[in-house]
Amino acid sequence: MEIILAAIVSFVVTAVVGKLLIPALVRLKAGQSIKEIGPKWHMSKQGTPTMGGLMFIIGIGVAIVICGWNGMLAGNFQHLYVYLFALVFGGIGYIDDYQKVKHHQNTGLTAPQKFLLQLAAAVAFLCLMRYEGMLSPNLYIPFFNTHIVLSWGVYLVFAAFVIVGTVNAVNITDGIDGLSSSVTLPVAAFFTWEGCMPVLAALPAYYGQLSIFSAALLGGLLGFLLYNHYPAKVFMGDTGSLFLGGAVAALAFAYDMPLILILVGFVYICETLSDIIQVAYFKLTHGKRIFKMAPLHHHFEMCGWSEKKVVAVFTAVSLLFCLLAVVAVSGRFLAA
Repeated sequence: MEIILAAIVSFVVTAVVGKLLIPALVRLKAGQSIKEIGPKWHMSKQGTPTMGGLMFIIGIGVAIVICGWNGMLAGNFQHLYVYLFALVFGGIGYIDDYQKVKHHQNTGLTAPQKFLLQLAAAVAFLCLMRYEGMLSPNLYIPFFNTHIVLSWGVYLVFAAFVIVGTVNAVNITDGIDGLSSSVTLPVAAFFTWEGCMPVLAALPAYYGQLSIFSAALLGGLLGFLLYNHYPAKVFMGDTGSLFLGGAVAALAFAYDMPLILILVGFVYICETLSDIIQVAYFKLTHGKRIFKMAPLHHHFEMCGWSEKKVVAVFTAVSLLFCLLAVVAVSGRFLAA
């Protein structure tokens, strides 16, 4: 019941906050600056309010406190750890967005500044999860229902870079109206489902708290899409996309199955790889390109796909791989 309520509360609060936030952002002239190197038709989006991620950040926060209250009374605060971790990344994104709005250009924090802040947040979160007994250096392998035992030092380095990579991959995916939020809906649904599994298997009780957070994430994104679907009235900005990336990465590690990100984050990975491949090939061939434009969603736009079609197809792919992820980890719960 708390899980369903969390999704509803988050949706309603996000929708209400959106009604108040968007006019406030317009008054503050917090408009998005569009890169000139992007598709030319995106220039019409210039000035659309950004930092809209604040609305689902607030909605999720309210929902997890209300719906996770009984769990907190029992001493389970794991959903708050995940939220606070995502909030740190959202804070980094907010600083970036603020710099862009202040200087009216599409550049905020430098890449080294972002990387160091994100890396520090990742290491702190991993150490907390380890201290709380939620995380082990035994790397769970989906489909095979087995583990690879690593030393804590090796695992920490691996995990920190996976988190930073995931966060930035979600950020790259946030390129057209409703894309990042829509693609993340099946991911949130997957983690909600996994949190319900302790009812059927002898797994940690705090999984239920994580499921409440995941359901709140799902509801918050649905509330946000009321304003972010094409044509978008507001963008989530780095405030929202870095929060989302932090939430997805944190959930994977909180459930102690980070390799599941390969499946649930398949779209994010493809988007990132397209960017890396494009830049590398351009440099190696002195100006040639593999994609018409990177990241991948822009390539399909340049091929003539509408934004709505790109969002629909990418979301369907995300849903398919999330369903595959359910199968991939099912043996873990059956074994329990």
